[in-house]
Amino acid sequence: EVQLVESGGGLVQPGGSLRLSCAASGFTFDDYAMSWVRQAPGKGLEWVSAISWNGGSTYYAESMKGRFTISRDNAKNTLYLQMNSLKSEDTAVYYCAKDLSQLVWVLDYWGQGTQVTVSS
Repeated sequence: EVQLVESGGGLVQPGGSLRLSCAASGFTFDDYAMSWVRQAPGKGLEWVSAISWNGGSTYYAESMKGRFTISRDNAKNTLYLQMNSLKSEDTAVYYCAKDLSQLVWVLDYWGQGTQVTVSS
């Protein structure tokens, strides 16, 4: 079965950095685009970033541009999100999610999420 397991979250001060990881299994990882999605406390889901099957194309929500970097290591079946210059507004549960295909923006499997808290 498809499994996505996020890790790397935690408590960080404003302006700090974190790198999130998502370990994927149960499918041919490099056949699919991947995304990160987050949910802040009391709010709905917000798409963060997406990456094509080979990492050749990346996409970011406006508030993340220049601060976040999505990447993947297909040999390790792992997706990453490097987060720099973190703000309190970035506090959320971060989910990695599998695209239905190469990049059709339909996310059919989601991980359990990892908590990121940005606070002084």
